[in-house]
Amino acid sequence: MTLSFHLNGDRVDLSPEVDPTTTLLDWLRETRGLTGTKEGCNEGDCGACTVMVTDAGGTARALNACILFLPQLHGKSVRTVEGMAAKDGTLHPVQQAMVDKHGSQCGFCTPGFITSMVTAHTRGETNYDDLLAGNLCRCTGYAPILRAAEAAEDAPVPDWIAETAPQVGPLAIAPETSDELATWYAAHPDATLIAGATDVGLWVTKQMRDLSEVAFLNRCHDLKRIEIGEDSIRIGAAVTMAELLPVLQDHHPGYAAMVRRYGSEQVRQAATIGGNIANGSPIGDNPPALIALGATLHLRHGDTRREMPIEDFFLDYGKQDRAPGEFVEAVTIPAHAPALACYKLSKRFDQDISAVLGAFNVTVAGGKVTAARIAFGGMAGIPKRAAHVEAALTGKDWTEATLEAVAAEWAKDFQPMSDMRASADYRLSAARNLLHRYFTEKTAHAPKIREVQP
Repeated sequence: MTLSFHLNGDRVDLSPEVDPTTTLLDWLRETRGLTGTKEGCNEGDCGACTVMVTDAGGTARALNACILFLPQLHGKSVRTVEGMAAKDGTLHPVQQAMVDKHGSQCGFCTPGFITSMVTAHTRGETNYDDLLAGNLCRCTGYAPILRAAEAAEDAPVPDWIAETAPQVGPLAIAPETSDELATWYAAHPDATLIAGATDVGLWVTKQMRDLSEVAFLNRCHDLKRIEIGEDSIRIGAAVTMAELLPVLQDHHPGYAAMVRRYGSEQVRQAATIGGNIANGSPIGDNPPALIALGATLHLRHGDTRREMPIEDFFLDYGKQDRAPGEFVEAVTIPAHAPALACYKLSKRFDQDISAVLGAFNVTVAGGKVTAARIAFGGMAGIPKRAAHVEAALTGKDWTEATLEAVAAEWAKDFQPMSDMRASADYRLSAARNLLHRYFTEKTAHAPKIREVQP
């Protein structure tokens, strides 16, 4: 029952009475006095609170401590910025490079940058445009930080960084299998299930909600499986977006390009596909793509399982077709969908909530549309198909004239709202325009926007 993990190389054992929704950030700063990990946004956006978490298999991940609950660390190793140097004070190569390249000015964001860079260095990864997109700097400027990351690339990983996770026993609120979860959840149907906590974490840090009973899914290893078949891919609900990304790159590159913009590296390393579906958000990035693919959702309650087309899961704003004690177990998608394209529109290219997200999967044979699946997020209270547009396209010539002819159908499918991200008029116009963009890319082989080079 003891919650155990390593912190900067030393074992920590916490009593079962610890509040399971205590964030690592609060515990580090208030209980351990490790104030190098900073509180910035407290919602997983700025990266000032980044820590490195290494699992039992030796995989290191950069995660946001502000929305990471203590039970999620059971059986893992945590390093904060205070633990990046050796016990004798020898700096990590990344830290030394930040000094040499003048990569810090006010210093508030520096601990998070260093932690993200150390994690990347440990993993041997160098795509800093992606890896550092979740760390915001307001005064130093990114150029010297990137120079520091590049300067440290070839240095060996220090011995003190490569550590093993502690041996631990089971944790009552962290089931080890989906069978255990199913039994527990059927008996506690009002409990909150927590996977990556990238959404639920904000219920605590921003809404100050008392979650009462909770269960953590990060130790349900059978929910982390990805089963790739000849015609289909079954994705366990606890698969993170970071784990899913390389699979999508191989099978659905258009979907993968959107997931590359899903949150930040820290968020993708924690957020799960099941969580993004189950929370029913009208602006969740995965559901429109899954709907366009014709995905099948798998649900479980105790020993009873059922499945449905994923678009049927979303009933109304904040309401899904999921009974008390029932949870998302997996989602199955086609292994191939060459016509799929996903478009995310947001004010920032990286790490931003979508104003509109459109997913298109139009089948054309002999110059005519034979089938169409078009889905949007941000256009209604739920992720939703453009049923009238699909019907108007099907059987018609795949031409610009047809796109113009179906323009009036968009208003029958969607009556979007105006908010801080976009006006209703913008959203409706953008949806129409994205169909034209999709048509141009598929017929004229127009270059993708991010592929245009000077």
